[in-house]
Amino acid sequence: MKQAPRAWMTPELEMLRDTAKRFFERECVPNDKRWSEQRHADREIWQKAGAAGLLCASIPEAYGGGGGNFLHEAVIAEAQAESLVAGFSNSVHSGIVAHYLLAYGTEAQKQRWLPRMATGECVAAIAMTEPSAGTDLQRIRTRATREGDHYRIQGSKTFITNGYHANLICVAVKTDANAGAKGVSLVFVETDGLAGFRRGRLLDKMGQKTIDTAELFFDDVRVPVENLLGGEEGQGFAQLMQQLPQERLLIGIGTVALMFRALQETTDYVRQREVFGKPLLAQQNTRFKLAECATQATIARSFVDDCVARLQRGELDVPTAAMVKWWTTDAYGKLVDECLQFFGGYGYMNEYPIARMYADARVGRIYGGANEVMKEIIARAIERD
Repeated sequence: MKQAPRAWMTPELEMLRDTAKRFFERECVPNDKRWSEQRHADREIWQKAGAAGLLCASIPEAYGGGGGNFLHEAVIAEAQAESLVAGFSNSVHSGIVAHYLLAYGTEAQKQRWLPRMATGECVAAIAMTEPSAGTDLQRIRTRATREGDHYRIQGSKTFITNGYHANLICVAVKTDANAGAKGVSLVFVETDGLAGFRRGRLLDKMGQKTIDTAELFFDDVRVPVENLLGGEEGQGFAQLMQQLPQERLLIGIGTVALMFRALQETTDYVRQREVFGKPLLAQQNTRFKLAECATQATIARSFVDDCVARLQRGELDVPTAAMVKWWTTDAYGKLVDECLQFFGGYGYMNEYPIARMYADARVGRIYGGANEVMKEIIARAIERD
């Protein structure tokens, strides 16, 4: 289906999108089955992505990045989603962790970590979720106790994307257990050879099997005080809240790309599949359902593109980003379910991309903040107005 022109797209961004898509199709797609079986991509893919200019594209050149802006991250995320490549989470690495450093890090922290992230020498993750604390970050139990010029970190994290390969982890900790949200801080942990740090099992997920998702344990881990993000305790919760709109918009961008990929996979299939002597596409029910799906995908893209433009102008607020996150992931879940139905029994076979897309889609309503929490954020904003 022909898509409408997009106001923020430029020839330069189109070139980057095409470059990224070729990279994913060449370096990642052929490895998808093996990566799925081992539950993680090969470590070398990070260095290859760095060499191709796909890491930290929106980070200034002074820190080793590509010198672009959020639009560059957006087209890379879109190309990755369209290629059905989930083997490494560049959105977490480049779109989230790198921007925590850029926005709040000291000059020494930026110089120390961002160039290595841009080359892929250093893989980054963010560790917020705990076994007993998900979206409600005020309830985290991981403690960072200051002892002279070090913090001693004790606790555990789970469901950590990039957790298996990460050698730089932005860890949400409590530096003051009695201060609620104001007691949350973000501390960067360099894991290579670090005493007391260990990775648990690679988690066996229902979908997104190629992304390494791990448990992390911090058993009296000693980290220098200068690894505290921004150098001031108690700022972690505010830092997290300020960056969430970009994180949730990245989820929306990838989700919309997947909506169009599901629609294309289904359209190709129903053109050649015959039922009662006619192509499935000739059946009125098929045509009407595809019309509904195409409309939903187009509405989603229009909304997300508007929010991309808002972010570029510094106008994307937390409630609107929450709308993006819950609505796109919910709409995609319904769309991919409708699409899979046209494949009949083949839709249940993992050799068909639509089956993998169906399994992968379910977590969208959970990560980045559960959709129920997104609605609560929106409701509170309505209450205040």
